[in-house]
Amino acid sequence: MSGSGAVTHAELRHDAVTVLAGFCRTLRSAGITITTDRTQYFLAAVNHLDVLDAEQVYWAGRLTLCGDPDDLSIYDSAFLAYFSGAGVIKRSSLPHPVQLRLAPVMPMQDPGDDSMSVDSGDDPLQAKAAEMEVLRNRDIGQLSADQREELTRMLALLRPGLPMRRSLRRRPGNRGSIDPRRTVRAMLRAGGEPSLLAHRQRRSRPRRVVLLIDVSGSMSPYADSLLRFAHVLKRRLGVACEVFTIGTRLTRLTRAMSERDPNHALSACAATIPDWSGGTRLGEVLKAFTDRWGQRGTARGAVMVIFSDGWERGTPELLAEQVGRLQRLARTVVWVNPHKGKTNYQPIQGGIMAVLPAVDHFVAGHSLATLEELLEVVRNA
Repeated sequence: MSGSGAVTHAELRHDAVTVLAGFCRTLRSAGITITTDRTQYFLAAVNHLDVLDAEQVYWAGRLTLCGDPDDLSIYDSAFLAYFSGAGVIKRSSLPHPVQLRLAPVMPMQDPGDDSMSVDSGDDPLQAKAAEMEVLRNRDIGQLSADQREELTRMLALLRPGLPMRRSLRRRPGNRGSIDPRRTVRAMLRAGGEPSLLAHRQRRSRPRRVVLLIDVSGSMSPYADSLLRFAHVLKRRLGVACEVFTIGTRLTRLTRAMSERDPNHALSACAATIPDWSGGTRLGEVLKAFTDRWGQRGTARGAVMVIFSDGWERGTPELLAEQVGRLQRLARTVVWVNPHKGKTNYQPIQGGIMAVLPAVDHFVAGHSLATLEELLEVVRNA
């Protein structure tokens, strides 16, 4: 920091809050899950350290902001890219020494602004972070080809979590009901003398997540990105995730989504889907899903996520009846409508009005930020 007058240490700390909060936003844009609590822990830790000591700031952030081993390499790269100035970190695991400069963070653009240009000034890395923050809130259907490629990279960094349920099977534990078999065996090993009581408790198992993605003509601007989002969930959740497309017919994509490479997976999906950008008969297709898959166990106790704008060529009554059947089978029904995130949106479509009484969560899915919010809804279901 520079200036003609003397700058106190307290003033440096005050200015540093803006910079450190901007660093947390950069990590979030890079794919690390940065919650409000983690940000507060980070700032509280730095408050007890020397804010101008880059090594102390580095370790405070690494210990409070990283929640997964995969986050460490992203954190190191982001730290090197974000900070520069005075105060060298001497750490062998970092590719280059980093210098910490406490400079004001560039203000973010309005997410609704159509212009993606950012005045970079003297710090292009901070401009890039601001650009990524803007991209997180942009409507997926309005992105250019280059922005879609960047979105694909950001989607690959998502870390979805599984909703959990209690299993009927039990495991040894420190609390819960008494385990008679283990208790008696312990007594026999002690020669029949009384011993400590053994306990058992319910296991936790992943809850199934079922994705139904509308690939009709009205959803074509979002279909590719939503399929890539589904690929991320399938790769992370494994056998606990099922993927189908809906339109004029039902298509199961679970096997195609098992491809590790997202481009290969999307190519396999394109070869499998016969009704891409076609019409919409949601009621008939959901009936086919429930009759063939849902009642046989796929939807029972699952988190059902339906991506659709609700345009229906069939009768809304049939659609409402089938969504009601799914609600009775599933744990939670989440309806994701990309148009819900638009200004002045009203759920006036016949299909949407028909299904809302049977939907547990009605959310937007038009941007990366809203898809991240959807992951929280699924995780907490």
